[in-house]
Amino acid sequence: MSYNPFSLAGKTILVTGASSGIGRATAIECAKMGANLIITARNEERLNETFVHLDVKNGQVHKAVIADLREVEQLENLIFESGEIDGLVLSSGKGLTLPFQFSSRDKFDDIFETNFYAPIELMRLLYKKRQINKKGAVVIVSSTGGTEIFSNGYCVYGASKAALNSIMKFCAKEFASKKIRVNSVCPGRVDTPLISNRFLSEEDVERDIEQYPMKRYGKPEEVAFAIIYLLSDASAWVTGTNLVIDGGRSLK
Repeated sequence: MSYNPFSLAGKTILVTGASSGIGRATAIECAKMGANLIITARNEERLNETFVHLDVKNGQVHKAVIADLREVEQLENLIFESGEIDGLVLSSGKGLTLPFQFSSRDKFDDIFETNFYAPIELMRLLYKKRQINKKGAVVIVSSTGGTEIFSNGYCVYGASKAALNSIMKFCAKEFASKKIRVNSVCPGRVDTPLISNRFLSEEDVERDIEQYPMKRYGKPEEVAFAIIYLLSDASAWVTGTNLVIDGGRSLK
């Protein structure tokens, strides 16, 4: 194989939320780069749709594990099935559009349980059990919502993503003693099922797209390429960084 610092050949990567969107694109693109994949999500049918698209041309061995990260037994089984890994991509999550005045405690609890507590507990246990190999990498899928852009109606979702960016930096400092890097990617609006929003009309979407200098939303694979960089040896000196990928939307 010709020289390629972005290659993932020989690395084992665990990707959560791999049944759709950025998680699915990341798993598929990582396999193309030679990685062995462990993919997980709650929906078995959609996860299998991802699994059949994973490249095996370089003799990789892949595994699909159905798991709801909020359920302790399923989380523990995923950790057992994963074994030692070289990379972890935390991509599972869900959205919510709701004005602050209606954002009651139960709404915050529900979003934080899925977007923050569950994936962070997975990372904590994998690190504690020393299942993330030396020189491994963790990539957290955050968002510009709540970190760069503060739009009306996204306070609950944005707060959960801001929390991810914060814990990323703490973990980057702590994990460095084990030569493990931790970074996040912060996409703008990406054309995935997550951005489907009953509160936005076609006219609202058109106006929103106009705020992007590139005049379009992103594609899942465009975020996946950045994640591959952060998983690969090409970013061996990069940790504690949140990489904004938003077509220029956050430019002031």
